[in-house]
Parts: sequence; C-alpha cells; structure tokens
Amino acid sequence: MKETILQFLGVERYRAGHTEKLVSALGAFFSIYLIFYSSTYFLQDTLSYLIVASMGASAVLLFAVPHGPLSQPWPLIGGHLVSAVIGVSCAKVIPDIFIAAPLAVGIAVGTMYYLHCIHPPGGATALSAVVGGNTVHELGYQFILTPVLINVVTIVSVAIVFNYFFKWRRYPAYLAQKYATASKTQNNSTYGAISHEDFVYALSEFESFIDISENDLLKIYDLVTQRHQSENIQYHELKHGHYYSNGEYGKLWSVRQIVDWATTNDEGEEKLIYKVIAGTNRRNSGVMTKNAFSRWAKHEVIRDEDNWRRVDKTE
Repeated sequence: MKETILQFLGVERYRAGHTEKLVSALGAFFSIYLIFYSSTYFLQDTLSYLIVASMGASAVLLFAVPHGPLSQPWPLIGGHLVSAVIGVSCAKVIPDIFIAAPLAVGIAVGTMYYLHCIHPPGGATALSAVVGGNTVHELGYQFILTPVLINVVTIVSVAIVFNYFFKWRRYPAYLAQKYATASKTQNNSTYGAISHEDFVYALSEFESFIDISENDLLKIYDLVTQRHQSENIQYHELKHGHYYSNGEYGKLWSVRQIVDWATTNDEGEEKLIYKVIAGTNRRNSGVMTKNAFSRWAKHEVIRDEDNWRRVDKTE
C-alpha cells in the first residue's frame, strides 16, 4: 500500500550522495547571493524579491539538475529574456492585470516552445513584469536589461565556474559530455540484455541527479534495442529518391539519399549514386552497389521538422 501511494504521488528516491546534495546547495547559495545584490542595486525594497524569485527557481535547475535539458544556457537565457519581453509588453498594452498576467505567462510558454528554450522559471519572469508594481512598470523595456539580463549572466557565469570544479557535473552539459567522451575507452562489443538490477546499479554510480525514472529508462532501452536489432534493408526494398540512415551514434551517424540508379537484376550488383544529406561528410556524394548500400542502411528515414524519424512500416 505504501509503495502504491508513493508511486501515485511520483515520489522518487534520489540516489545522489551527500556530497552532491551539498554541492548543489552551495552552488544555489552563491548564485543567489550575487543575484540578490545585483537585483537590489536596480530595484529597491520588496520589489527586488520578485526578480530573485524566478532566478531562485533557475538556481534549482542549474545546480540540482545541471545536465537537464531545461537547465542549459539557451533555455535559461532565452526563456528569461523572451518572457521578460512578453511580460513588459502585456503590462504596457493591457491595463487589466487579471488579463495581462495570465496572458503573459501563456504567451511566454508558447513562445518558449517555438524558440526551443523552455525554462519553467521564465513564466515567473513574465509574471513579475506584470505584477511587479509601479517601479517595474516605470522601467519598461529596461527591465529586460536591468535586472533580468544581468541576473541571467550572473547565474550562468556562476554555474559554469562553480560546476567546473566537479568533473561529474560540469556545466553546460556539452562540457560534461566532452569530458565523458575523452575519458571513455574504445569498446566495440555489442550490448546484451540489461535487467532492472543493472539499471539500478548504473543509476547508483551517477554522482548527480538524473531527471528520469528507472521505468522510463527501461522503456527507452527496450525501444532502442528493438529498433537496433532489426534486420537491415534488403537491396530490392531500396527506393529512388528516398532517405536512409546507418543507425549509428555520434559522429558515425549519417543520412543518405538515393539520387540515381540502374535497373535491378537478381543479384542487386548495379551501382547507385547517393548524396549525404546529414551527418558525417554532409553534402558529399558517392557511388556503391545496391547490395553494399543495403548493408550500410539500417532503416529508411523521413524529415520530421528539425529531426530525422525512422519510417514505421506499419503506418
């Protein structure tokens, strides 16, 4: 019964060690310490706390979940600045605060989606621009620069410098990934089945908090292995003008389009011409037999907005 209630409430048992928790707390302390004084320099009295409130939420993301997608520099910078612009604009155009406040937050959320900079504390920044009172309203669009931009630059700088001293949590995530890649030895072995216990052990080895549950990780692994273990495309299944991926990872990944070919015989030895559309050697062209191309191609893909998606043959 107890476990059912905990699962229903979404209670996660954080495996981060005491050191990680202390580091997160200290990082948040230093960032807000500096932000507090930069805010009070430009806004007086209790109005400054409205600004610090949204940055306090950002501090939780940057120092408790430094590698999370919502914590990265662009979501942080874009989320706060875009939301500040929207908040100030709503405050100026709409006199009724009961309309301006929710509209500012709603527009900010939608805009952050389209600009790929979703950062939850940005909603608080948009709200602060509307309900911040006369002092904030008198600042107008200067509010975006002072104090929002200054606060954003401050917290990003603290996050980069502070987290750099801890190799397992360097910020932004790009630096952590780069460090992990440089430290990892080459391993060409294939992966076997992974059990629930394997995931529990792997999660316990991470020093920092991971914003994903064990069940989600198991589901992701199951989907990845099912797709990765599927058979390669046969030469007679290739289609002129279509796109294909080799299904590799990192720098080895690429997408090729078949731009010309000869008539297929029973052996599939005719050559085809392809163009590299994405990944390594992008914009280059090449020639190979259909059999060789089918051995290279893991699956057919299509363009889905900014990403490449595998073609589902059941659709």
